[in-house]
Order: sequence, then C-alpha cells, then structure tokens
Amino acid sequence: MTIKIGDTLPEGTLAEFIENETEGCALGPNTFNVQDLVKGKKIAIFGLPGAYTPTCSAQHVPGYVQHAEELKAKGVDEIWCISVNDAFVMGAWGRDQKATGIVRMMADGNAAYSKALGLDADFSKFGMGTRSQRYSLLVDNGVVTQLNIEQGGKFEVSNAETLLGQLA
Repeated sequence: MTIKIGDTLPEGTLAEFIENETEGCALGPNTFNVQDLVKGKKIAIFGLPGAYTPTCSAQHVPGYVQHAEELKAKGVDEIWCISVNDAFVMGAWGRDQKATGIVRMMADGNAAYSKALGLDADFSKFGMGTRSQRYSLLVDNGVVTQLNIEQGGKFEVSNAETLLGQLA
C-alpha cells in the first residue's frame, strides 16, 4: 500500500555516507533509524530511481540544492534525497552534485524503505532491478503533510518548486 497524506512514515533505516567524523557519526557509511531522524523536524524528502541517471542528475537533485535556502526559510529543517543505491555511491553523487551539507543523500540499498513506503518500482527492463519511484513528500514530525508522485517517466510534480509552492 502506498503511503498517503496523514500517514506516519514507516519504521526503517537509511544509510548516509558521512564525510567528516563527528561525535556519534563515524567517517563512511552510517545507518540511521528514520523514526529517530524525523522526530520534531519538518523534512522535505524526494525519491528518485538512481544516482547518476539523467533526469535525477540534471534536474531533480540540482533543483533541491538550488532551492534549499528557500525551503529552509519556509520552515524545512532538512532535505533528503532517497535512492536505491549504496551509501558510497550516494556520497560520491552528493559530492558531484555539490549537495554535501545541503541535501542529505540517503541510501536505500536494497529498496527496503522504498517498499515500506509503497513507492518502489520495477526497473528490470532497464537492467536496474527494483528502484524507487520519483516522488517528493513533506514530513512534519514523522507525518506526511504533502505527497507528489510522478507518473512513469515524468518529472512534473516532484521538483523542488512544487514542494516550495505547497509550503506557501
């Protein structure tokens, strides 16, 4: 079943490649419990099929990087990109996209979290296996307040501009 507005995010974990070691976060891949990360925060989350893919790299991530300050000015505490890739790939892609420190590049390596959201997609015909659908959502203290799911092959409603407009 696909998550919907008013639902609480499901239990699960995501991994993030940490560039600089800090107290509680080692250098390299760290696994985080989603429920712990969303407590008391407003988070803009966007999901996409894969790192380094054309639309994801040319439009989706750059849009959130470009509009990060505007999103934060409207009360967003964090911005996450979730993709079915490993934390090493997500970390490298984040560096390439100049997203480090702006967008948290969250790895869903086995698509477990995408499946829990009901937002997984079969990309086997492209040789990519199970991936994430393209979507955006706004979460306030773990509850979904906005949800935008793209139709197959489209990039019209999950962009940063749409989510920014929904915060007005």
